[in-house]
Amino acid sequence: MASLSNLKESPGKCVENSVFHVKGARSLSWGMKDRLSRIFNPRTGKTVMLAFDHGFIMGPTSGLERIDLSIVPLIPYADCLMCTRGILRTTIPANSTKPICLRADTGTSILTDLNDNVPIDIEEAIRLNASALAVMVAIGDEAHEARTVANLSRIVDWANRYDIPVLGVTSIGKQVARDARYFGLASRICAENGANIVKTFYCEGFEKVVAACPVPVVIAGGKKLPEKEALEICYNAINDGAAGVDMGRNVFQSSSPVAMIQAVHAVVHQGLTPKEGFEMFRELAGGK
Repeated sequence: MASLSNLKESPGKCVENSVFHVKGARSLSWGMKDRLSRIFNPRTGKTVMLAFDHGFIMGPTSGLERIDLSIVPLIPYADCLMCTRGILRTTIPANSTKPICLRADTGTSILTDLNDNVPIDIEEAIRLNASALAVMVAIGDEAHEARTVANLSRIVDWANRYDIPVLGVTSIGKQVARDARYFGLASRICAENGANIVKTFYCEGFEKVVAACPVPVVIAGGKKLPEKEALEICYNAINDGAAGVDMGRNVFQSSSPVAMIQAVHAVVHQGLTPKEGFEMFRELAGGK
């Protein structure tokens, strides 16, 4: 920060902070930066996103049968909420003030084909005051890659008109390996097509995925893991350069979801080790 003496020495110059806390966003517009600053804590540059959009393909999956009971109590401890428009309107309190990453593609269920999605109308995102839009991208899926990349590109075009960031969510096809080469490829393609944030999975060599992606990478939690193991993945991902986590089942399916999201938050923002995070979880959970 410029000192008062420096200001006096340069009376005709505007003092500007040229460093922005979100990767790849330095040259973006004010509106984009404002929305990204709601999602990524300006102090740490990190985020804890709470994902509970699973129902749009899975229905009332375990832990999401009653979102008013399972998710609403977690809202105070999340930096951002990732959900669908239906749940947002019916169940999420409008006075929560948390930024919304709105699921912006919709389509088929787990009974058919998960990647045969189409984008929602950008006006819907504006009406709902979304801070970001989430779009699935199925890189390496011969049947759906072209459609999902086109969805991403179309939504980026729409969102850019209104300064709304886009989150590219990398899908995992059955025919691809869950390794740094694939996640690096998928993440880079999302960014190259205009995504401002990428959500992908943690893997060995994850630091290479992050280094090759010009926008922030947040990790998906994936299937439910033991709490200590989930906290280890959080810790390792942050150490390898991740800008945060976007977790769902590893939070709301925990034996103590409120304790778990607070432990995840502490690992991401305060740098707690997995051991310290797990001790915090057990203490908050009453020794569970």
